[in-house]
Amino acid sequence: MIKHLPNTLTIIRVALIPVMILFFYLPFEWSRFVACWVFVAASITDFLDGYFARKYQTESKLGAFLDPVADKLTVTTALIILLQDHNTPLMMIATTIIIGREITISALREWMAELGERGVVNVAMVGKIKTVFQMMAIGFLLYEADLWFLPVFNIGLVLLYIAAGLTLYSMYVYLKAAWPLMRD
Repeated sequence: MIKHLPNTLTIIRVALIPVMILFFYLPFEWSRFVACWVFVAASITDFLDGYFARKYQTESKLGAFLDPVADKLTVTTALIILLQDHNTPLMMIATTIIIGREITISALREWMAELGERGVVNVAMVGKIKTVFQMMAIGFLLYEADLWFLPVFNIGLVLLYIAAGLTLYSMYVYLKAAWPLMRD
């Protein structure tokens, strides 16, 4: 049971994507709140699958493949529905930076793996920090409504712009590490 828990959590994360979309578009006052919490639940599974895989030493090739795919699908979907809902130039720029970086780094990792140099582009701490800001930003943006005196959506925008900046920096870190092999 424990052996399959990380991959099960990852599959649950993917299964939550259409649920998040459904609640985002439902015409009820509470639907954005539920969409936000579905995204939060998916984000928590992202943390838990890695935690359990390391703790119980159940890391697998399938999990190594599924986890980043689930992450990218969840974040990309959330950003696209948010962009559709709030189509502004700054939202478009932030969304393009984040999605573009994910595609670039995925391609870089695949290419480095083909060269037998996968370890050159291992996850860096700035990537983890970027992920935290990104997940918080998306959660706030999905929730949207002010909470007591807090302008939740505006806080989400600021966090998204910080995440976009960290995204650019993390991409620079990964590309810099791979640059010696890219020049050859």
